[in-house]
Amino acid sequence: MNKAISAKLSLNLISKRFNVADFGCASGPNTFVAVQNVIDAVEDKYRYETGNNLPDNFEFQVFFNDYNKNDFNTLFQGLSPERSYYSAGVPCSFFERVLPKKSFHIGMINYAFHFMSKIPKGITDRDSPLWNKDMHCTGFNEAVKKAYLDQYSVDIKNLLDARAEELIPGGLFLIFGSCLRDGVKMSETFKGVGMDCIGASFNDLAQQGLIEQDKVDSFNTPLYIAEEGELRQIIKENGKFTIEAFEDIIHPNGEFPLDPKSLVASSKAIFGAFLSAQFGVDVMRKAFELVEVKAREEFSRFKNAKPGMQYLIVLRKN
Repeated sequence: MNKAISAKLSLNLISKRFNVADFGCASGPNTFVAVQNVIDAVEDKYRYETGNNLPDNFEFQVFFNDYNKNDFNTLFQGLSPERSYYSAGVPCSFFERVLPKKSFHIGMINYAFHFMSKIPKGITDRDSPLWNKDMHCTGFNEAVKKAYLDQYSVDIKNLLDARAEELIPGGLFLIFGSCLRDGVKMSETFKGVGMDCIGASFNDLAQQGLIEQDKVDSFNTPLYIAEEGELRQIIKENGKFTIEAFEDIIHPNGEFPLDPKSLVASSKAIFGAFLSAQFGVDVMRKAFELVEVKAREEFSRFKNAKPGMQYLIVLRKN
């Protein structure tokens, strides 16, 4: 990211203001780390190009964006009093315009690029040929996969169109996330096996009579883990950005630690809010007690799972 900002960002400091936007900021401290990394990179670029620090009258402003149900109170309580920027909350869906035209220099979206605005039509309908009993798109049913990909493509086009209007000319959009390697199905990956364990745990609770089976069968997560080639194609067809970098981030110790407790913790962080909204907090907690047991039972599947791909995509507005 630092290299991309250094090489690709055009610094126009006439206005003495530099705006950064984090789309899908949530309410935890990670967003502050991400924002500060961007600000540090911009300051480093200025020092490298001029030999000086930024002028005293230069100001950074950061827009924190997420849905209007996001806990912005908790978010802003975590702001450091020593921060070097002004901040504002922007409650709105990032699939649409949220900021004025040409209003920010760098935007980013961290591990939220896999979300969709809604579940594809027919996925939760038992009478539809697209009915998907699993809680995610496994990739084994081609018709279901196509329905997810079609909806995802529409949503990402809208997202990119909105960012293209909001970014200044030559501005950067940084996307951190995870995708599938071309030809790999979701349920063949570590994350896919983990989601299968979650689904199986809720099925167990339904068989125990703690929740209705129909409620379990009709639950689908509004996300699609695209293949790398699909992501590239969607961005290319949109035409509003140039792909300056598509980096495959290789973790030396693997994508995730092969530890059931770590799986439960990360899965609860990702899916806990969705599952609580559908089933209630108590049921969600009971389910994750079972997830750890099932993760131990499925350890061989985890061990033999195909690797996913963590990426950094750097887009430059055309």
